[in-house]
Amino acid sequence: MNWLRQLRSSFGIPFLLLIYLIYWTQGFRSFAWLAVSYHLKDDLKLSPSASQFLVSIAFFPWSVKPIYGILSDCVPIRGRRRLPYLIIASILSLVPWLFLGVVEAARNSYVLLTIFLTFQNLGSAMADVVVDAMVAEAAKQERARFAGDLQSLSWLAMAIGGIVGSLVGGIALSDLRIDVVFLLFSIFPTIQLFACGVVEENPSSSSGTIEVSVRASDEKQGVETLMDKLEEPQENVEKWASQPSQQVITDVSAEENLPDDEEWVEIQKEKPGDIVEESNEGMIDGISMNEEVHVSEDKHSLLKLHTAEATRRRKDTRISKRDEKFPEVQSDVIDSKGSTRKSWFVLVKPTIRTLIEAVRQPVILRPMLWFFLAQVTIPNISTVLFYYQTDFLHLDASFLGTARVVSWGGLMLGTFIYNRFLKRVQLRKIFLGTHIALSILNLIDNILVLRLNSSLGISDKAFVLCTSALADAVNQFKLMPFLVLSGRLCPAGIEGTLFALFMSINNFGATISSFFGAAVASVLNLSSNRFDNLAVGICIQAVCTLIPVCFLFLIPKEASGISSQD
Repeated sequence: MNWLRQLRSSFGIPFLLLIYLIYWTQGFRSFAWLAVSYHLKDDLKLSPSASQFLVSIAFFPWSVKPIYGILSDCVPIRGRRRLPYLIIASILSLVPWLFLGVVEAARNSYVLLTIFLTFQNLGSAMADVVVDAMVAEAAKQERARFAGDLQSLSWLAMAIGGIVGSLVGGIALSDLRIDVVFLLFSIFPTIQLFACGVVEENPSSSSGTIEVSVRASDEKQGVETLMDKLEEPQENVEKWASQPSQQVITDVSAEENLPDDEEWVEIQKEKPGDIVEESNEGMIDGISMNEEVHVSEDKHSLLKLHTAEATRRRKDTRISKRDEKFPEVQSDVIDSKGSTRKSWFVLVKPTIRTLIEAVRQPVILRPMLWFFLAQVTIPNISTVLFYYQTDFLHLDASFLGTARVVSWGGLMLGTFIYNRFLKRVQLRKIFLGTHIALSILNLIDNILVLRLNSSLGISDKAFVLCTSALADAVNQFKLMPFLVLSGRLCPAGIEGTLFALFMSINNFGATISSFFGAAVASVLNLSSNRFDNLAVGICIQAVCTLIPVCFLFLIPKEASGISSQD
């Protein structure tokens, strides 16, 4: 209770309620999607390959999560960067379930059903990105000492939502129609939408303008410093290279103390008799004297004039070169209200450019390529197994809901084992053992398909529960290092966007894996009443599970859960 009181005093009840509701709804989605699986199979009479193909298309919005993050970060709506997008996401999550629950034609049309489910996933994915950003921003403020507690609350809400959704979903499908299930689930996006109205967000238009100015100033200052050093004599460049930090600070400070061109003209006007004409080479062509001056004063004036002229010409050179490098900054106009013309473009373009440059680095590209290959090379035939369990083994919806709860337990068990025993082990060894174990578990499914479990005295329900829990626990040994390694590879400044990109790459790989599985099911002619070749499909999946082992050289050799690279 003390923990909850501290969170309430630090973040406020409306903020905590909104965070909890969103994460709860993300976990509770299993309630509705179990109904979608049965609807595709029983009502629309789709084959396993067609059903998996449709669901894969609907889940595509989860593969482009960085787009939502960049828009939320860089394009405020009415001066706010989070709540407007969260409201849009809540509406996108709500409306499809209402239409599918009320309009029968929408439920029974393949095209309309796919469109509505895709928009629903778009809303869920956008809400997931925005709420992650809100949690991260809250952790950066003075309440950061409770950031870990806030993350724990988030994951706890998702886990509880997933467990409750799986249990209640299986029971609801036994007694309720599909349309009623869809309407019941729409209650949670509705509550989430109303919760957005009780949370306040300060306008960020001015801060966004400041961010533009500061970012542009930093980039210009870096280019200016580089231009200065390129124009210096070789001996000065070598000296600067040996003492970079001190030299840059000294040069910038010295330049700031020099008078600009207009101030220098005023200084010369105060000195009677000094009329200056500048040559093209930056030297003094002549000085006309109206009255007599001392030689020492002439030398002093010549020195100051030469210094000012050299400074002016360096600035002119830098301005022309940096305008070529940052044309978008030159066109940026800030008005009296602090808004910027094309400010969203000024922010989005550097973010995308920095993101691309980061991904091109081998230390980031190679591990992400392996994780992508580890997804796309393995066909996902889970939909075929779902059809087999329901149509051939006649396992009811309530039992399958219970099996998903056991799967959540397997996830927690796998997370505990990894954190307790495996996080110091080299990632190559973990991934090698994980894929070998997953391949063996895939082959074990053939015991169920070939009905060998009955001769061994093992019931179908017990076999399904045990294999589901084991598969999810072992798969967590691959997911946890992926999360750890992704977090460690993210360079400072773009952690959130790059991490979202990593997750999107993983999700996109899973989508392609589903398409691959649908193609395998179609080639093997697997349907709701024909499972003769299911054992062959399982063997193909088991063999393909070993393919990523051949590409483990892409993972840094000494990388572990403690150190990401050598």
